[in-house]
This record gives sequence, C-alpha cells and structure tokens, in this order.
Amino acid sequence: MKKFLAVLHARNMEFLRDRSALTWNLAMPFLLVIGLAFTFSGSNKELYKIGVVGGIETLTRVAPALQSTRHILFVPYDSLATAIDKVKHHQMDMLIDVSGTPRYWINASSPNGYLLERIVWGTEGKQFQRQAVEGAEIRYVDWFLPGILGMNMMFSCLFGVGFVIVRYRKNGFLKRLKATPLGAFHFLFAQLISRLLLIMVITTVVYSGCNLFIDFNMQGSYWTLLLVTTLGATCMISIGLLIAARTASEEFAGGILNAVTWPMMLLSGAWFSLEGTHAWVQQLAQIFPLTHLIAATRAIMAEGATLSQVMPQVWVLAGMSAVFLALGALVFKWE
Repeated sequence: MKKFLAVLHARNMEFLRDRSALTWNLAMPFLLVIGLAFTFSGSNKELYKIGVVGGIETLTRVAPALQSTRHILFVPYDSLATAIDKVKHHQMDMLIDVSGTPRYWINASSPNGYLLERIVWGTEGKQFQRQAVEGAEIRYVDWFLPGILGMNMMFSCLFGVGFVIVRYRKNGFLKRLKATPLGAFHFLFAQLISRLLLIMVITTVVYSGCNLFIDFNMQGSYWTLLLVTTLGATCMISIGLLIAARTASEEFAGGILNAVTWPMMLLSGAWFSLEGTHAWVQQLAQIFPLTHLIAATRAIMAEGATLSQVMPQVWVLAGMSAVFLALGALVFKWE
C-alpha cells in the first residue's frame, strides 16, 4: 500500500503542477457546453423523423404516398413502448404503428408533430387512428451534454495516461523504477486511480458549474450516474494504459491513440444520433466503451433510467476495464 500511495501522490502532484494541462481540462468542456447551448438554443429542425413499428415495407404498402414524401426520415423500431417514449420527449416527431390497425402518435406540444399530422391527413386521408401523448421536450444541450463530457473524459484518459507513461519510459524514469520493489500492477493501478480521481473531480466541477445557469434536465439518480461515469472513465484509462504498456515512441503512441479516439468520437453517438444509420454502423459502435457510456448517461439523465435498466452497459464497461487493465499489466515493459 505504501508503494501504491507513493506513486499515486507523485502522479497527482505532477498533474496539478502542470497548470496549462489543468486549465485546458477545465476550460475546454465549459466552452463547448456554453457555445452549443447558445448555438443550438432554437427548436428548428431541417429533417422530420417518424418512427415506424411494423416494418418500413408494411408502411410502403399501407401508406405509399406518405412513405415517398421527401425530407422525412423513417426509423424502424421493434418496441412500441420505446418508440412512444421517444415521442414523449420530442426525440421523435411522430410514431406510426402499422403492425395492426394503422395508428399514429404525436406529442400534443410538438410543432413538428402538428405539421406531420397535417401531412398524414393530406397524403393518406384519415385511415390512421390518432393517439396523443404528453411529455417535456429535451433540449439539444441536454441531449448533447453526455457526449461533451464523455469526449472530454476520453481525451483526458487516453492522452493523459498514454503520453505520460511513454514519456516516463523514454526519459528513463521507468527504468529507475524497475530497480525498486514496485510491481507493474502497482504502478499501473496507481496511474489509473490518480487519473480517475482527477477526471471525476474535473467532470463534477464542469457539470455543476454549467448547471448553475443552464439547468440541465436530470430525471434519474445522481448515484447511478456517478457509477456509470466512473466505470466509463476507468475503462478508457485502462485502454490508455494498454496502449502505452510497451510503446517507447511518442509519435507512435500518438498515432495509435488517434486511431482509437477518432472512431469512438464519430461512431459513439456523441455528436449525432445513430438512429436511421446502417445496421453495421450501429453494430460497430457497440465495440467502443464511449458508446455504452454515453447511452447509459443519456438514459439516466433524459429518461430516468434506473441502475437495473443500465446494467447491460455497466457490465460491458466493467468487463472491458478488467480485460484491458489485466492485459496492460501482463505485457507492461519497464524499458
């Protein structure tokens, strides 16, 4: 424990004394959240989204004129309850069920739903049964917040850990540590805990500070949110440790880290929803820990998901963390 605490304290002090890195980690997510809150404060959308239960092919047969209408994206759903919940929170403009008697749902307070209802009446008469739901609108900034915080955690975890260990190895610091009783697992675990503590403190400060004037939507439990974010940060730190386990070149490490971060950033759902994309894209996104982190945090914040409802993401993040950390300790090289 003394060896672990000594390395933990040294790494914490090294980060805190690097004022430029500390300032950037605090300022960047603040600026992104504030900028997007003002930039996307309006409610205008360029594309209508209609959820379809029962299959797009069935909709084409039942309502060909509606299905061929331009500027409407039809998103298939298997679960009627999930699709209705999307309409409640203004995440879907309309829902159409063609699995039985044709029906459609709109949110009574949604302007897009009102316009789409007129389109349905104009293209297909009144063959659909109307259903109305009520629910509060989720602002774009509320939807985007988990993605902003998740990306900030990803970059800080991967680059903050990966480059540090590569620099340690390059300047001979790890070679000197090899002569001490410190083991590879103790060293890596101390790096993980140090970075995890700093990330969680910074993320909490950023969320709390922005929440003072934006008042984010929070439907679920903060304790569940804390557990999920802690596991997500642990998983991404473990990836950084694994990448840096045997690398001695900062250029090579930078290339590997960029090769990992860019696909995660583009396909994790941080910037845009993956609904309506190709099935293989959605399946590929499931291999990234950031995808599970963002999906779970959005469900907790926007839909009030409980711990039992986000357990699939919890188990995935915990399993990935254990595997990556074990592999990093196994292949770790001091010199």
